[in-house]
Amino acid sequence: MFEIVLFPIDRSRQAAETAATALQLVRQHGSRLVLLSVVEPGQDDPAAVAELLAQARGRFQEQGVSCEVIEREGKPAFVICDVADEFNADVIVMGTRGLSLESDDSPSTAARVIQLAPCPVLVVP
Repeated sequence: MFEIVLFPIDRSRQAAETAATALQLVRQHGSRLVLLSVVEPGQDDPAAVAELLAQARGRFQEQGVSCEVIEREGKPAFVICDVADEFNADVIVMGTRGLSLESDDSPSTAARVIQLAPCPVLVVP
């Protein structure tokens, strides 16, 4: 059912906790896993993002799951949706709240992804 699972990650505790759900979904459906991290210009350290992706890949590989790793630059919600479209993702798995420098009254990245996504979004509380 889910051939391609897109799992956008950041350095938040929420993203780390959501990894278990992404892993379960990938195993259950024999899916291809795509890990994505978005570098926001002027806000993120590209070296830290590269390290995050390497660590996440390692954790999935320890569990016997290979994954494709992608790092892109831009606004997270838009980049996530663009990558989902580019890879024809069947589902996006993400937490309700990640790291964000936006004000508390602005929509979360997850809320924006839900509005813009070209596929279903599984939001893990």
